[in-house]
Parts: sequence; C-alpha cells; structure tokens
Amino acid sequence: MGKWLVKSEPFVYSWDQFVKDGKTCWDGVRNYQARNYLQAMRKGDEVFFYHSNEGLAITGIAQVVREAYPDPTTDDPRWVAVDLAPVKPLLKPVTLAQMKADPRLKNMALIRQGRLSVSPVQEAEWKAILELAGMKGE
Repeated sequence: MGKWLVKSEPFVYSWDQFVKDGKTCWDGVRNYQARNYLQAMRKGDEVFFYHSNEGLAITGIAQVVREAYPDPTTDDPRWVAVDLAPVKPLLKPVTLAQMKADPRLKNMALIRQGRLSVSPVQEAEWKAILELAGMKGE
C-alpha cells in the first residue's frame, strides 16, 4: 500500500472542510510530477493532509477512495484527479519546522521538493511523522 502527502491552503480547502464534506475530488493539479504521483495512487492508499502557506503542518490522514480519472476542471486529457476521504485527524499537527528538524525526515519529498502539491511518503517517514504526532504504533 502506498503512502502519500497532499497539500492544500487552509483558506482554500481546510482539513475541517474536508471532514465536513466526507470525501473530495483532488483536482486542479497542473504539475507533471505531481500528476504522475496522482496516477500512481491506488484505492486504499493512505495520505497525509498538509496545510500549506498557513499553518504549515500535517493535520490529518486520508485515504484514496477512487483512483485516477480525468480531471473534471479541464478538457485537457493529460490531467487527472483522485477521490480522497478523511480517516482521522492527527492527535497533534506535525509542523514543517518539526519535520525539517528531524533527521529521519531529511530526505522526505515535502522537504526536498517543497513546491510539489502531491508527493510520496516512505514507510519510515510515515512512522516518524505518526510518532511526532503522538500516534506511535498506529
């Protein structure tokens, strides 16, 4: 099962709104590398939800509930979307500063390629973030 991170500006689409909606179409991605990551997502994959620009923290865990399909916000067939559903909030949000300070996360895509809106998360990174969130062993 894959592990991923998606970024959203909280004033555009927040974790709280995501939870209220119960599911969302993750669309509008216009970076080729991020698009390739969307295409690689599989139903059941786990996804960290990260607040970018404001907050700068991972706030919750989501799950892929529908694999890549044509992005409904464009007629261009190169772009795709996936559907995500919230699973649970982190006990404590994990900030970008915490992640940058943790040597276990030095190679994390979020830190190395911070501008990507969708990125993979390695298993060891996933576990380290859960530990920082007070959720070790989950």
